[in-house]
Amino acid sequence: MIRNLSLYVFLLFTTQLLAQQTVGLFENTPEAYNGYTLFSSNETTYLIDNCGAIVNTWQSAYQPGNSVYLLENGTLLRTARIPGAFSGGGIGGRIELFSWEGSLLWAYEHANFDYHHHHDIEPLPNGNFLLVAWERMSPTDAIANGRNPEGMETDGVWPEQIIEIEMQGTDQAVWVWEWHLRDHLVQDFDSTKDNFGIITDHPELVNFNFPNGDTNPDWNHVNAISYNAHLNQIAISAHRFNEIWIIDHSTTTAEAAGHSGGQSGKGGDLLYRWGNPLAYDRGTTSDQELFSQHDIRWIPEGHPFEGQLMVYNNQKFGDQSAVDIWSPPINSDQNYNLIENQPYGPDELTWTYTNPDLFSSRISGAHTLPNDNILICEGVKGKFTEVTLAGEMVWSYINPVSRNSGPVAQGNDPGVNSTFRVTRYTADYSAFTGRDLTPGDPVELNPFTHDCTISTITATVPQRSLSTLFIKNTLVEEVLFVINEEQQLVDIKVFNGMGKMVLQSNSEEETIALPMTYLPNGMYFVLAKNLSNEFKSLGKIIKM
Repeated sequence: MIRNLSLYVFLLFTTQLLAQQTVGLFENTPEAYNGYTLFSSNETTYLIDNCGAIVNTWQSAYQPGNSVYLLENGTLLRTARIPGAFSGGGIGGRIELFSWEGSLLWAYEHANFDYHHHHDIEPLPNGNFLLVAWERMSPTDAIANGRNPEGMETDGVWPEQIIEIEMQGTDQAVWVWEWHLRDHLVQDFDSTKDNFGIITDHPELVNFNFPNGDTNPDWNHVNAISYNAHLNQIAISAHRFNEIWIIDHSTTTAEAAGHSGGQSGKGGDLLYRWGNPLAYDRGTTSDQELFSQHDIRWIPEGHPFEGQLMVYNNQKFGDQSAVDIWSPPINSDQNYNLIENQPYGPDELTWTYTNPDLFSSRISGAHTLPNDNILICEGVKGKFTEVTLAGEMVWSYINPVSRNSGPVAQGNDPGVNSTFRVTRYTADYSAFTGRDLTPGDPVELNPFTHDCTISTITATVPQRSLSTLFIKNTLVEEVLFVINEEQQLVDIKVFNGMGKMVLQSNSEEETIALPMTYLPNGMYFVLAKNLSNEFKSLGKIIKM
């Protein structure tokens, strides 16, 4: 595999400057992945290099609403906030397309009395994009569909819609595919109304009266959408349900309104859900895994956890967040496996990262990088960090842009610098072909003088050669044995369930022995790395 390995970066600050620094680049080590980082704050979208220098900006007349994407052709697809007949967290309503040079090429407002875009959009390989929107359901209509009248305000209920948009002209759009949550409900409140059924018998449907007693019309509060081209499936983050849902995109709009059709044969019903089995009466509060999560993503091919799902788990430990990765169980028919009367698996995570300072009560996100590191956005703090799979922080930046006043001077507190999400693009991303990437000034005003040099080295990295490395005993009493058939020098690390490294060994022995006598009983995760800086998850073990 050929990779661009980067960044031999040396960053020096004086002790005095370190004591005063409040924003901008804090850390950039040789282990960070070299690229260009995109984030939207206030009406401006910024693209910065790994030293925090501005490479490009785009100016809108609107506040973000909330996600932003740099497309392969160098155009910027951006959401924007506009007023309308709906109001709530993450409100958007307008989608804009800018040229690299900053000219507005196209704009469309998905907002009227009946619906209003919010939070996220998702570019598709065919040039279209998906958007999430609230859809109005009147109190009368909601009651007819089985909603408990005590669980509503005068605005009724706003189930989600997902629309695939094809851009036309400079301000036109065609809806080429639709999915509406209102077509996939179940309720056990009133047998005389539509959608009546036994909740636990229908995990493919959404309980219209969950969460119990919640009268907020923003019933689901979907805050993220992700598309998997290989599966032709859509994943969404249902915030108020503390769940991730997956639906089939291979359906027609008519099939998406029903319960059959598409590659799955299930129409627009949920193919998979995870995070809170209480939502479909197959668990209790003790089974909950997701807590106000954001930014669902499939992990791309080439990563050690490829094909798995990842979220920023905002309130996993109350006032401490985590980034969680898990592998949905697939059966022999390539469908999501579900045992009768049991919740969807898995029971355990593949990988998790947290630290005592990692916390954002809302927004936020995380995504993988080509060197297997993970870029994390602590949204409320406007803090962006890159960590390795071993949990080491290798890049750190704080957004200098105040939502109220724009960029602040170094040494000042930006106040409200919240950032919905941040994305790092590779240096060889096609959007940058033929573009002037000369770094300018830092985003912050009156920046400190510092030395930050990025050298990009192209190197040939051997094909992953960790395929013959595996765990001999997954049930461990005193010693964990890892078989290293190629007898290459490898770094083995063991992490506990909180993501803390508890054991490490560097060895080229054919059988690597790691003593675990002193560790408490429980579940652990094992990660390996070779000299080519290639990672492999060896799986989980149980210390007995």
